[in-house]
Amino acid sequence: MALAFSKMHGIGNDFVVLDCRQHACALDAAQIRKMGDRHLGVGFDQLLTIEQDETADCVFRYAIWNRDGSPSGQCGNGVRCVAAWLARDGSLEAGLVRLMSPSGPVRVEVLADARVRVDMGEPRFSPADVPFAATTECDRYRIDVAGRTIEIGAVSMGNPHAVIDVADVDQAEVGVLGPQLAHAEVFAQGCNVGFAQILSRSAIALRVWERGVGETLGCGSGACAAMAVMHRRRQVDDEVEIRLPGGALLIQWQGPGHPLWMTGPATFVFEGVWHE
Repeated sequence: MALAFSKMHGIGNDFVVLDCRQHACALDAAQIRKMGDRHLGVGFDQLLTIEQDETADCVFRYAIWNRDGSPSGQCGNGVRCVAAWLARDGSLEAGLVRLMSPSGPVRVEVLADARVRVDMGEPRFSPADVPFAATTECDRYRIDVAGRTIEIGAVSMGNPHAVIDVADVDQAEVGVLGPQLAHAEVFAQGCNVGFAQILSRSAIALRVWERGVGETLGCGSGACAAMAVMHRRRQVDDEVEIRLPGGALLIQWQGPGHPLWMTGPATFVFEGVWHE
């Protein structure tokens, strides 16, 4: 089997993009893991597949697969790459258009400076929506992880996130707490874990451990989650720059009743053909 692909990244969060609009790309978990191997395959954080959408509301749909072969409900950097890929292909109209993600429709717009603006929807804090094992909705939860009590915020951006407020993101125990919390029993589907340092009311430094992947250079939905949690606590303003190891994203949210917007780059790296 030979598959043509594009290699892309959004602030260092890297992807293989497959065009499955005319021919189905039926890869199983083992094949995804093989393709995602950075030594024996192409290498990626996530695999993105673009398909025709059968509804009248969206122009195309996309699916997201983690490097371990597991599916993902949303990926902020990934949707920007999908939009940029479709725009370069000439398949995306100017202005706001709707794409179908695994967790529902999203609005995207490729801007004149080649950045992509995405309506990530309204953050969902209800424990049932995350999903997170709690009886009441709170700004802060204290949970036991590997014999330690950790304070987190929990939110869904189409996928589940835990956010930890840290004093120094460079010293955060990402490699220890990340995998422990990502698989904690209180998160029925696992979660992405963000370590957020508030720099000012308009800036946050962030590192993210992504379930099924590990620490990445950038996590778009994680950036949205960190801003949403801190905004709900009234610690940041409506517009915040999220600074991740791979680059910065602009996150805008006016609060409950409003969608959260993410703006950032999507970069083409190379084209290739994968032979299994």
